[in-house]
Amino acid sequence: MQDFIHDKRVYYSAVEFAMAYIGGTWKIPVILALADGPLRYGDLKTAILHITDKMLNIQLRELEKKQMVTRTIFREKPPRVEYGLTERALRSLPAIQALESFGRELMDGEAERITERRG
Repeated sequence: MQDFIHDKRVYYSAVEFAMAYIGGTWKIPVILALADGPLRYGDLKTAILHITDKMLNIQLRELEKKQMVTRTIFREKPPRVEYGLTERALRSLPAIQALESFGRELMDGEAERITERRG
């Protein structure tokens, strides 16, 4: 593949570029938490174990910028905000689910290997 330049960065493969959108510790958990439909911030925070408020805010902003997440403000009293997935993010779900399945296979294999060494 020919080098691809985006936002002043060179990407050497399509996989590398895709991972810029969904990679990192928290982007995939955010996308998966929103896979069944929009959530309010508090519900999203509850759904993603161990994420801090600061990190959740950062990830939501980054995913919004990359057009993976929408932020809808409802003009109510008190105001309500919901986060949801865009079509782009919905198209990423099969790839994320495949990565999750592969990761679980790797984890199971490593757990078996450790158990065999102990036994």
